[in-house]
Amino acid sequence: MIEKIDHNPTNLKDFLLEKGYTKIKLKLTKTNHFEIKATINGVKGLFILDTGASNSCVGFEGIETFKLKAKDSNVKAAGAGATDMLTQLSKKNKLKIGKWKKDKVALVLFNLSHVNTALIHHNAKPVDGIIGADILKKAKAVIDYDKKYVYLKL
Repeated sequence: MIEKIDHNPTNLKDFLLEKGYTKIKLKLTKTNHFEIKATINGVKGLFILDTGASNSCVGFEGIETFKLKAKDSNVKAAGAGATDMLTQLSKKNKLKIGKWKKDKVALVLFNLSHVNTALIHHNAKPVDGIIGADILKKAKAVIDYDKKYVYLKL
C-alpha cells in the first residue's frame, strides 16, 4: 500500500515555532564552538553550547557576577584536557536563554581558565561558562547546525 505524503513546504523553523519552540541565534567561533548568550540571575553572559558536557557550568570568577550561592561539591570535573578539577555547586538559579526561562537550575562551578586560555589563543572571546546537556534536555533543544540556531521548547 502506498501512503500519500503531505508535501507541506513547512521548514524546520516553522515546524518548531508552531510546536511552541523559541529560536535563539548561535555564533560559530573560530574554535568551531557555538556561542550562546544567556542570563543567570538577571545577569547576561556568554556561554559555549556543549552537547557533550553533562552539566552546565560557570567559572569560579562568575560567582559574584551571577550572584551564585556556592557550596563545596565532591564531584570532580573533567574535560577539555583537564581532569580532577575541584568543583562547587550552586542550586536554585534563574536561567534565561532567549524567551526560554527556568527557575531552580543547578550549575557546576569550576576553574574555566584552561577553556578560556584555549579560546583566547585561537582569537575567540573568553566565556562565562558552558550550557550543557542538562539544560538542553530540559528545554527539549533542537540544534540547526546549518542555519546556526538552537530551538528551545517554551
